[in-house]
Amino acid sequence: MAEITAASVKELRERTGAGMMDCKKALAENNGEMEASIDWLRAKGLAAAAKKAGRTAAEGLVGVAVEGTRGAVVEVNSETDFVAKNEQFQVFVGNVARLALQHGSDVGALGAGQYPGGGTVAEKLTDNIATIGENQSLRRAALLEVGEGVVVPYVHNAVAPGMGKIGVLVALESAAAPETLTALGKQIAMHVAAAHPMALTAEELPAELIERERAIAMEKARESGKPQNIVEKMVEGGLAKFRKEHALLTQLFVIDGKTPVAEVVAAAAKDAATGIALTGFVRFQLGEGIEKKVDDFAAEVAAAAGTNKPVLSGAEGAEPVT
Repeated sequence: MAEITAASVKELRERTGAGMMDCKKALAENNGEMEASIDWLRAKGLAAAAKKAGRTAAEGLVGVAVEGTRGAVVEVNSETDFVAKNEQFQVFVGNVARLALQHGSDVGALGAGQYPGGGTVAEKLTDNIATIGENQSLRRAALLEVGEGVVVPYVHNAVAPGMGKIGVLVALESAAAPETLTALGKQIAMHVAAAHPMALTAEELPAELIERERAIAMEKARESGKPQNIVEKMVEGGLAKFRKEHALLTQLFVIDGKTPVAEVVAAAAKDAATGIALTGFVRFQLGEGIEKKVDDFAAEVAAAAGTNKPVLSGAEGAEPVT
């Protein structure tokens, strides 16, 4: 059996919101495997992991840029939030976001791109690390464009123009007036920031995600003790609800809490007397999936894990572009 450390109990608790003893039991039942323990807690109704799994923190900034009918979003990480407030770092993030309009989502190509004033993006990043005195990395980038219409940006918790903790792009294909599309796109982008859809449509949700949810729903349904035919109906009903709640077009619009996003777009198209298609979106939240180094654990966490020797977990994430 794998050793259950204070570090693993703390991480599982932070990711699921479950109690420490439940987290310890989940890890023990699943040989210390983190993802399996999360699923175990969810199946037991002890966690809402799908809503909390992305809360692991990392510092830095998400930057967005739009030019014509295309938009780009990038994430640049740093070790501390202090660097995110540094003007030199903010200038770098803004420039990289604009360069991503040319280079797209290929971080390697973006790193090799020419940086304003000379050298490459990677070389400028190396210079920043040396002068700011803190490790940084260009983690990811995405590009969104339309043939006709607009790509609308939105930044939540902005610390400077076009950069903050959450960056969103929304693509609307239409011949409608740009100001009409921009207003609609801004509202949808705010919805995306708040509701965190996983795909545009239910059909586009990853198959592995659906299968994972199916397994969790099946475990929950079986514990009800109901007949197999009822269990299967419960599972399919749960999956239908999951698909509806995690696909953008079927989510209820956060602004009124009752209208599906698809109907919001259809109503705007009717008012504009021309078709409007919501063709895509991108949502970057700072630090999604990156673990920060933990410097200390509370004594109660150590006790719950059965050890008085806290263990430091190493940071995981993209290495600096070189």
